[in-house]
Amino acid sequence: MRKVREEIGFDNVIVMIPFCRTLDEADRVLQEMGRNGLRRGRKGLEVYVMCEVPSNVILAEEFAQRFDGFSIGSNDLTQLTLGIDRDSERLASLFSEEDGAVIASIEQVIAKVHRAGRKIGLCGQAPSNKPAFARLLVKAGIDSVSVTPDSFVSVKQNIAKQER
Repeated sequence: MRKVREEIGFDNVIVMIPFCRTLDEADRVLQEMGRNGLRRGRKGLEVYVMCEVPSNVILAEEFAQRFDGFSIGSNDLTQLTLGIDRDSERLASLFSEEDGAVIASIEQVIAKVHRAGRKIGLCGQAPSNKPAFARLLVKAGIDSVSVTPDSFVSVKQNIAKQER
């Protein structure tokens, strides 16, 4: 990352830390990055954390003190909130980003992250496949949503309609 940002010149690259489960782990990751010349805030470096495990939701305010932004990994957050292996054919019917516990987690983390003055987006398949889910994200105040290229136009129209 340092080479990409400093030698190649892509200084707009943001580092995204996946599966950061604890605050101690966050601190250790940031310390290790610093030892390797990547300090949060130095030369505009932003460091985001993936919000994939329930601890990221529960301790969102504390994670927000350590990171510049969040990206909800809706597939992993759903899997770990519901305790369902998303690749299991036997449990596939139970896997849903629209489950009440998952929706509550997403709404809570968006509110907590915004109160902390940070941005939060979502990556995952649901906004591409489920227009109601994308509308829910807009209503909750999500800052950005990543979608599959083939669904971009329809999701953009759906979100624009909800924002109006």
